[in-house]
Amino acid sequence: MIKKQGSESPKFITLEEAASMEEGTRVTFAPGVQAMFSEALKNICYVKKVPLTRVLHPNMGVDKETGEDRQAKLYELTSQSSLPTMFHDKERPRNVWIEQLALAERIGAVDSLKLIPDNFEHRVEMFGLCAVVLGEDGLTWNMRILIDSPLGQKYGYSEEASSAAPGKIAEVIALIDSRLAAQEKNGSRYLVGDSLTAVDIYWATMSMTILPVPLEIMPKTQQNQGMLGFFEMNSKIPEIADALTKRIQEHQQYILTTYCETPAVLGGDPL
Repeated sequence: MIKKQGSESPKFITLEEAASMEEGTRVTFAPGVQAMFSEALKNICYVKKVPLTRVLHPNMGVDKETGEDRQAKLYELTSQSSLPTMFHDKERPRNVWIEQLALAERIGAVDSLKLIPDNFEHRVEMFGLCAVVLGEDGLTWNMRILIDSPLGQKYGYSEEASSAAPGKIAEVIALIDSRLAAQEKNGSRYLVGDSLTAVDIYWATMSMTILPVPLEIMPKTQQNQGMLGFFEMNSKIPEIADALTKRIQEHQQYILTTYCETPAVLGGDPL
């Protein structure tokens, strides 16, 4: 079990400051908001004992005072605008989860848990499961297009895609549940093999979007209260609600409370 660290309010630096640094690991966040890919990367780094400097991720849209795109600098640095961006020492920025995971595994503490299996068969299983949770048309992708929003539009929202999304999410949940049931028969509490891997962290984190957790795990802030309400609504969509099982919930809470920092440290304005 990983020892919990203190949960003092975190400090954030600017994107320009992060880009100018030549040492350390820096990750972009939205203060007070559990932006799920940032939260997942934070949990990965927590397990790997990688100290993080938090960076303010620029908001979408145009600055009313200057008329400039708020994310222009981010795009200049990374050729994209999604969060999180991960900087490490003088290396190039990483924006894709699979590269961020590889980097965290490489720079993690010697005594930290290994999240990418050495066994190649287990590695194939782990990355395959990660893909249906994190990849295009997977769990998180379809969660984003459930409603018509700026983020939903970015990921291809349409009435047709939105209508199909609950069924696809339910299919992913059923796949994870089936995997957990098979692993349970083998005496394992984990999705791959007999020890923690990255997919346990990614799934437990991302599943909060369709299976809300207690405030003792994910605190409420002024910034995230609307998002928490959205996640609660997702859990009540009939196809999704029917797919969720006690086994899914137990795995989620076991991973989050055993291996991740709980309650989550978000910054922002707590409620």
